[in-house]
Amino acid sequence: MSSLLRGEEMCLAQLFLQSGSAYDCISELGEQGLVEFRDLNPSVNAFQRKHVNEIKKCEEMERILGYLLREVKRADISLPEGDVNPVAPLPKHVMAIMEQLQRLEVELGEVTRNKEKLQRNLLELTEYTHMLRISRNFVQKSSEREPLQVQYEEFPFLEKDTMIDYSSMQRLGARLGFISGLIKRTKIGAFERMLWRVCKGYTILSYAEVDEYLEDPDTREPTKSVVFLISYWGDQIGQKVKKICDCNEERNDVVEGLRTRIQDLHTVLHRTEDYLKQVLMKASESVYTWVLQVKKMKAIYYILNLCSFDVTNKCLIAEVWCPVDDIPTLRRALEEGSRKSGATVPSFVNRIPTNDTPPTLMKTNKLTSGFQNIVDAYGVGNYREVNPAPFTIITFPFLFAVMFGDLGHGVIMALFALWMVLYENNRKLKNTRNEIWNAFFEGRYIILLMGLFSIYTGLIYNDCFSKSLNIFGSGWNVSAMFRAEVWKNGDISGNRLLTLDPNVTGVFNGPYPLGIDPIWNLATNRLTFLNSYKMKMSVILGVIHMSFGVILSTYNHLHFRKKHNLYLVFLPELLFLLCLFGYLVFMIIYKWLVFTAKDSRHAPSILIHFINMFLMQGDAVQPLYPGQTGLQVFLVVIAVLSVPVLLLGKPVYLYWLRNGNHRPGMYRGYERVRRNSEEELYLMRPQDMEEGSSHSDLSTSGERQTEEFDFADELLHQAIHTIEYCLGCVSNTASYLRLWALSLAHAQLSEVLWAMVMRVALRMDTRLGVLFLVPVFGLFAVLTVSILLVMEGLSAFLHALRLHWVEFQNKFYSGTGVKFCPFSFSLLPSSFEQHGLL
Repeated sequence: MSSLLRGEEMCLAQLFLQSGSAYDCISELGEQGLVEFRDLNPSVNAFQRKHVNEIKKCEEMERILGYLLREVKRADISLPEGDVNPVAPLPKHVMAIMEQLQRLEVELGEVTRNKEKLQRNLLELTEYTHMLRISRNFVQKSSEREPLQVQYEEFPFLEKDTMIDYSSMQRLGARLGFISGLIKRTKIGAFERMLWRVCKGYTILSYAEVDEYLEDPDTREPTKSVVFLISYWGDQIGQKVKKICDCNEERNDVVEGLRTRIQDLHTVLHRTEDYLKQVLMKASESVYTWVLQVKKMKAIYYILNLCSFDVTNKCLIAEVWCPVDDIPTLRRALEEGSRKSGATVPSFVNRIPTNDTPPTLMKTNKLTSGFQNIVDAYGVGNYREVNPAPFTIITFPFLFAVMFGDLGHGVIMALFALWMVLYENNRKLKNTRNEIWNAFFEGRYIILLMGLFSIYTGLIYNDCFSKSLNIFGSGWNVSAMFRAEVWKNGDISGNRLLTLDPNVTGVFNGPYPLGIDPIWNLATNRLTFLNSYKMKMSVILGVIHMSFGVILSTYNHLHFRKKHNLYLVFLPELLFLLCLFGYLVFMIIYKWLVFTAKDSRHAPSILIHFINMFLMQGDAVQPLYPGQTGLQVFLVVIAVLSVPVLLLGKPVYLYWLRNGNHRPGMYRGYERVRRNSEEELYLMRPQDMEEGSSHSDLSTSGERQTEEFDFADELLHQAIHTIEYCLGCVSNTASYLRLWALSLAHAQLSEVLWAMVMRVALRMDTRLGVLFLVPVFGLFAVLTVSILLVMEGLSAFLHALRLHWVEFQNKFYSGTGVKFCPFSFSLLPSSFEQHGLL
């Protein structure tokens, strides 16, 4: 918990790696994921580094693996399941893998090309067969049917001469020819228009569709083809007509020969496909292992390019950021890498001091990672700054549930999240390309807590699908009104609305044990009552939430040795917030406790009192309690005086500290050396630390104290902070009213949905009502999930997110740090996964 609250303590270390064992040592570090490497060659171009050739080999192997994966996916062959995590191959084994991949690529390429060639030949023969069959039908039909069906203005006298033989056509000077072929159906329209425009109408186009679909060898998709026959006038008309008319017997022989060749091609093609599938099956067994090995090998050479050589060129030097607690593990990893490589001289690690800003590392688990991502989306925390994530685990789902409070909706949400939690190790659920589903699955624990808290707030609101649950029995009694003779039998028949008087003995027997009394679900003034309750509750929760954020800032001030901020920043901020809005919370709770049902009509308005508090007009209205005017004046004065203290206190104090008799760099006549190591810093006695010496400067700013102090800059910064905080207290308190607004909207939407859908079906008292209830319930379920759970849930989620980012975290959390990105094989992205090949 302490690590999640403030992050891991980091240090900068140097790794001294022997040239022979550097590869194995970095491989071990990649498996462990302990350190973040720094680039020691920032001025060297990426193409001029030492291991650029090895990286090119890895990219070539990645290209071959991408080709294999595409072919495997095209053949619909699944990769073997199971957690495979091979180690990075040794450099001496790289050539063997490279040769194996190249050989497999060549073999697979040849088989694939042969298959495509066979498919093209088969397609051509099939098209030729259909062309011969259908064009023969054209000739037979044209000889059997009557002419005069098509007339052309180029030969208007054909209407009179209906039967024209070859000799008569020759006398007319016409030259008739035929061309038959096959074309895709999608292109027949353009083909016909082109013939008409080019040939000026001296053509007759006849076509018919092929009955079966033919597979396109390029797209691998079935296409519909059309056989066409073109009659045209041209040279050598006699020979062409005779050839077409006399080719019936030869056509049958050709068709029979084509069928034989097609059967042979089918046999050869099936054998080729079987062999191709065997090759792909063999490749699929090892391709995933090769992908991981190449990815690790490429990452290792990339890290080696970040290292520098010593003067003897026998030792590699690397600089890494590492958590202090993981230093022993880092040493063991280096020892293991040296042992695997058989190096005589072991590699070792050495911590070094630095002025640079360490990265921020928050160690999380499955439960806390989602909430940490919410915080990091606002900004990564500064090094050793208080982390809001541990508190967000509780406050975020709670504020969500305040806006989403419904017992039934919370149960559905919790069950959905529980299903994802129970099946979180299912690979089909984890490895999907649906971004929306991945967002839900990664936040399954957030959704589970939001559902559980919604169940709790639904019990408090006593709201389940807009209906109340009478579990413990209502505390209101109607019969007592008759016993006290306040109501008579005629009042029931003559009045639609009757008012229960809690002052009558026996009418109100006490509050409901848990949440809102169910009788309010029947009251006409239910909305007025809940509005008042939820609005005041929102203000109370908002002030508590903001005050907690201000109190958390003390942990930063104390940890970074900024004790002056406790008196000059924290105390004025807290006084300003509590003297104004804390007093508003006090008046709300005081009015709830003091005024009973008897004198509730005489209870003063809290809003009027709060306004008069700033106008100094306490005598204008009835006081809430004795001595109220004096206390309110005192609180306003304290709040007003805290503003100049917040504005001028810190800049003036720092100016006096640096320009007065006490300089932060001197102590007892000796110049104190700045300590940058956490260990050396804590070895100092706290009383030896000047209050002006900021620990945040040591651990986050990375700047020397020798810089000149700029009073104007500090004053401007503090003025902006003061204005932002004072105005933010007003706007942020009002911003928490969204808890009331969204809770009201959710309850009203749920009630409208019940009234307009379910109530219509439940009021049908006929036999058909049961049958009508089934589709109505289905519609009610769909609308509930889509509108109330998804849309309203997303709205409440975003508003809870805003309350944490703006109203809560800005009180103590800067979020301007750098995230720790360890070198880990498991975190490396893969281009194959991005393209959906894995």
